[in-house]
Amino acid sequence: MEQDRPPPQVVGVTLCDSAPLLWRVQDLKEVRARGLVGGLVGSLPRTPRQNGRLGRPLLLLPEEERLLTELHAKANANQGAGGVQLRLQVQQHQEEQKRSFEEQKIIALQDRKSALLRAMTSSHTDSAASDESLRGRLEALDRSFTFPRSALAVQLSTSRAGLHHCSEDRAFLRAQQPITVQDDPRAAARYQVFGDLRGRGFYLTSAGKFGGDFLVYPGDPLRFHAHFIAVVLSLDLSLSPLDVLAVARLGSNVKKTVLLCSPGRGGGVLYTSLQWSGMV
Repeated sequence: MEQDRPPPQVVGVTLCDSAPLLWRVQDLKEVRARGLVGGLVGSLPRTPRQNGRLGRPLLLLPEEERLLTELHAKANANQGAGGVQLRLQVQQHQEEQKRSFEEQKIIALQDRKSALLRAMTSSHTDSAASDESLRGRLEALDRSFTFPRSALAVQLSTSRAGLHHCSEDRAFLRAQQPITVQDDPRAAARYQVFGDLRGRGFYLTSAGKFGGDFLVYPGDPLRFHAHFIAVVLSLDLSLSPLDVLAVARLGSNVKKTVLLCSPGRGGGVLYTSLQWSGMV
């Protein structure tokens, strides 16, 4: 399924601490086309207090972030010009950031002048001394005004947020770099299950509120309800009957089938489904 699709475009991932975020609309469309869902965590510009609807940025699962990295690595391995294209895109982004900085500097200067002019014409500055002081500050703005480059961290519009300017984040997008294998066995097991289910055509989101690892959808979550709650377990982990009953009953209450997913050594995954049929 993935082999028939065109090579993935470079996705601008911004790291906030360890949380991978996507800001640009084209990035959201790209990951959606790859079957990655994520979750919107930002407030909408026109309705910032609306809790029922969220906007950008899109928060990726750790497994989705790693899968994106591997997709870019495969694309560069198959296309010799991939590294050149990536460097060209980074260079174009840096030039765009430079132009954006100059634009924002002009806008910030105009805003500062407008604020001083409003203060001069307000009724609270009727004294001659205050008026003279404000006029002096206005004349000195063109000579002494400074706009720090760090002010770009606060974007005027989320459409300007793209590839992060930090070197660590640019390094993450270098598709030719080796994939970092996580030492945590739990994280490796989750990613193996995530990759296997995604390869079968399922869509996955976080299932923390259902007591599992992933919610598994037969299609796009915008059109389908989740059919399964995936719980990642080691093959050699023993479960008590009470734990099995608890997780099966939880799935029954939310009308979903519980999948016990145990990664194997050969890259495959063993699935065991649990359904509540009542007590005798």
